[in-house]
Amino acid sequence: MSLSSSADAPAQARRQRWLSVLAKAPIARLAALWEGLGPIPAYALLRRPETGLVMVKGRISGSGAPFCGGEMTATRAAVRLESGEVGIGYVGGRSARHAEIAAAVDALGQRADWCDRLETEIVAPLEAEADARRRAIAARAAATKVDFFTVAREAGT
Repeated sequence: MSLSSSADAPAQARRQRWLSVLAKAPIARLAALWEGLGPIPAYALLRRPETGLVMVKGRISGSGAPFCGGEMTATRAAVRLESGEVGIGYVGGRSARHAEIAAAVDALGQRADWCDRLETEIVAPLEAEADARRRAIAARAAATKVDFFTVAREAGT
C-alpha cells in the first residue's frame, strides 16, 4: 500500500494545513495557546530542536523558471508521544521552543481524542488571526493604489 492512500488524503491535507499554520504563527501567541491547554500527554524529543540553513527557491510570477533566492535560518524538531505518535515541526528562524511546540501539536493532532480540541483551541484561532493580518495588509496596500491614465486613453485613441 502506498504511503498516501486516498483514505489518508483528508488527514494528510489537515496535517499539512496545521503544520503551515503552526510554522507561520507568532511564537508568543502559539506558546500562550499551548500553555492554555492545561495538562498534555508526555512526549520525548526524537530530534532536539536544531537550527540550520535552508535554500529558498522562488519563481517569477509563481510560474517562471525556479531560481535560488538565498538561504534562510530554520529550526526543526521531532517528538514522540508515549502512545507512539510522532510529530515534526519546522519553523523559520531560530526559535527552538517554536519548533518543539509545533512538533508536539503535530503529534497530538494524530490522536483522535485531541484532534478536535487542537483544531478549536490552537489551529483555528491562529489561522483566523493570520487571515486578519493578511486582510489588513491587503487593505493598506489597496489604499495606496494609484490608477494611471495616459493622454491617449483619455482622448479615446
